[in-house]
Amino acid sequence: METETLLELYRTGKRDFAGRKLSGADLRAANLSKANLAGAVLKHARLFRTDLRGANLSDADLRALLRGANLSGAILQRANLAGADLSGANLSRTNLVAADLTSVDLFRADLRDADLRQADLSGATLIEADLSGADLRDATMSDRQLQQCCSLARAVLPGGTSYG
Repeated sequence: METETLLELYRTGKRDFAGRKLSGADLRAANLSKANLAGAVLKHARLFRTDLRGANLSDADLRALLRGANLSGAILQRANLAGADLSGANLSRTNLVAADLTSVDLFRADLRDADLRQADLSGATLIEADLSGADLRDATMSDRQLQQCCSLARAVLPGGTSYG
């Protein structure tokens, strides 16, 4: 699907783009809030500052550039974000259950109250990330990564223990 076609359909009220192949799409600063992109392929897409609030991106391939994107309240359950750039992104209240976040750049990302149960954060950069209130039960990550975070207040850590 062409990027212009997708954006025009969205403007006319269409929200269901499940399973669409959008590899390499340039969707910088686009408004796709509440869109259904479940199972979509967005590999290498440019989603800088894109509004994806409340969007369904479950099972999507999001190995993309999402720097500064707004994914607040989005569903990213089982999404593949391996190697994605999410620096400065808003992921507050986002469902990231069982998501692949290996080697993801989450520098200064907002992950407040995010559900990261069973997520794989191996090798992810969490420097200055805000994980206040996040649920990290059964998540895969190192103690060193946890020490990089700027805030873990009220977070539930991989062992099920609470922090702060």
